[in-house]
Amino acid sequence: MRWSDAYKRSPKIIRFGFVGCAGFCVDAGVLYLALYVLGMNYYGGRIVSYALAATSTWYMNRRFTFADSRNDNRLGEWIRFVVLNLSGGVVNFAIYAVYIRTHAGSTTAPAIGVALGSLAGMLVNFLVSSRLVFNGRPSADLTELR
Repeated sequence: MRWSDAYKRSPKIIRFGFVGCAGFCVDAGVLYLALYVLGMNYYGGRIVSYALAATSTWYMNRRFTFADSRNDNRLGEWIRFVVLNLSGGVVNFAIYAVYIRTHAGSTTAPAIGVALGSLAGMLVNFLVSSRLVFNGRPSADLTELR
């Protein structure tokens, strides 16, 4: 059995976790670039890294985790994903901020803070994503203003 076949047969929560691991790499990588290349602070850098990680995880979840129930309206789906996953994002950022505040100055603190925050927000985001974003039902186009 090929790896891709095993991945497709695994439960969605497992696939969501694999995508989350990839999202962690994006989040932590962009955060370190923001901190040490762009000179941003811990919090501003994390907002930028979280936004890029959220976009990349939306794409990977759309493509791999929820491929059977994605919506044809990509922009509307992305907006729903980002907005609805803010609940997990708030949990994620709060835990990151507490960790940074208590471990300031450590070069590993940003990555550990991202990891702890990501784990805490993952369950919330899985429930929201599977029920409200990638549910296979047509939904209102959030990109149209009426």
